[in-house]
Amino acid sequence: MKTLLEEEEKNSPEIREHEVVKGKVVLVNKSEAFIDIGYKQEIPVPKKELAYPEPDSAEDVVKVGDEIDVYIVSLGGENGGLLSKVKADRMAAWKDMEGVKERGETVEAKIQQVVKGGLVASVNGLRGFIPASQMELHFVKDLSIYVGQTVEALPIEIDVRKQRLVLSRRQLLEAEREKKQEEVFATLEAGQTVHGTVKRLVDYGAFIDIGGVDGLAHISDLAWHRVSKPSDVLHVGQELDVYVKNVDKEAKRISLSVKDTMRDPWLDKAEKYAEGDHIEGKVIKLTDFGAFMEIEPGFDGLIPMGELADHRIERADEAVHVGDIVKVKVLRIDMKRKRISLSITKAKRDGDNAIYKRYMEEQDDAPTTIGDEVKD
Repeated sequence: MKTLLEEEEKNSPEIREHEVVKGKVVLVNKSEAFIDIGYKQEIPVPKKELAYPEPDSAEDVVKVGDEIDVYIVSLGGENGGLLSKVKADRMAAWKDMEGVKERGETVEAKIQQVVKGGLVASVNGLRGFIPASQMELHFVKDLSIYVGQTVEALPIEIDVRKQRLVLSRRQLLEAEREKKQEEVFATLEAGQTVHGTVKRLVDYGAFIDIGGVDGLAHISDLAWHRVSKPSDVLHVGQELDVYVKNVDKEAKRISLSVKDTMRDPWLDKAEKYAEGDHIEGKVIKLTDFGAFMEIEPGFDGLIPMGELADHRIERADEAVHVGDIVKVKVLRIDMKRKRISLSITKAKRDGDNAIYKRYMEEQDDAPTTIGDEVKD
């Protein structure tokens, strides 16, 4: 008998604490699984030591007959010892993660919760941390929107001793953006009209995605009329055509315009008038070089200083005042520079000439009297 026991002990694998061994699942219930590792008794493993995060039931993780790796935390005691599949998986996962980092590969990270400075994620059974600055290309105020999502990330720091795993999603987004930038900048030229999507609104304009690369449409280029804030004319997610004003390939900057894809309303208004027309309007502004007259709402013309009066004046208010209704002659319409020059003096002169011409025509049409014949 002694010989048989010695032979059995000799053939049995040596079991030591703090090592990873193979075990067979012999019984499973909701709260734990019993594992045979070749010890003198099967050892129960609580569900929290079967998987991370802790499952609702041990039956969700293993079934009878499964062979699994377990880490021997301790041996002896009433239950025969303490085993952990989580620690065994974690040790294997840390080793695998180091290989992933060395090869520059990515991992799938499931976001668990928001913590100070970033997000906690589960990665192959490991607890990973994604700093807030490494989640997106831009600042995100509310990180809770990512909880429950699974994102692709890149391991950027691993410290097995401290059980520290730091991940970055931003680096992947930057690499993807750089690739798309190369593709876009290779074909994009100023003067093109392209389709885009409004990604972000800021005080000074709108960032618009044009095929994976963002361009900026300044607030002055959002509409032909004055815009107080971008949200008055655009909203995030809106699809629209934009005009490419400028492409700086070295600085990776693209200037866009929304308004240049539409006809300028000024041109439509200007086409209703012709040089030489006589019109009437209200003086709305005085300057050192003349006065501006409103031809119609949102459409003005300039009366130069020399066209305000038929005598020399030093200031515009010597001839007109804001609110005055005046008659003017259209001198010049510059469609390219979008300027209209007007004249009060020439309108008055034309008016006087018209009156004199009418008077002369009336004189020619008047009947001849006897007195007139005698004079002749």
